[in-house]
Amino acid sequence: MDNLVVFDGVCHFCTKLVQFVLRHESDHVLRFAPMQSTTGSRILRELGIDPEDAQTFVVISGGEALIKSDAALSLMNHLRGGWKALRILGVLPRPMRDWAYGVVARNRYRWFGRFDQCMVPSPEVQDRFITD
Repeated sequence: MDNLVVFDGVCHFCTKLVQFVLRHESDHVLRFAPMQSTTGSRILRELGIDPEDAQTFVVISGGEALIKSDAALSLMNHLRGGWKALRILGVLPRPMRDWAYGVVARNRYRWFGRFDQCMVPSPEVQDRFITD
């Protein structure tokens, strides 16, 4: 399952991030699975992450599962134009990047809100979502 993004489907910020990636993706190879789906929760459990209290999203790329800031940086490789420049954040030490990531992850519902149910993908991108 390469090029798969497992994200929090009820998090407003996470959902907006997925929609942003869909709009700016250059290669259109990413697929998405809400962590609330069977596939998403199974992948998180296999990685030792509690799907009920996940503080990260996951990107599976090149056969490797990336989490926290590494996952976020890996998404930049799929964006077109100037958005790829955000990869410069990779020069920061991982502990610093993951600390900042953790602050946002722990506060995402309070700062950005939460949906009652997972987003429903539009018909144009529905085939890129695993919602089993």
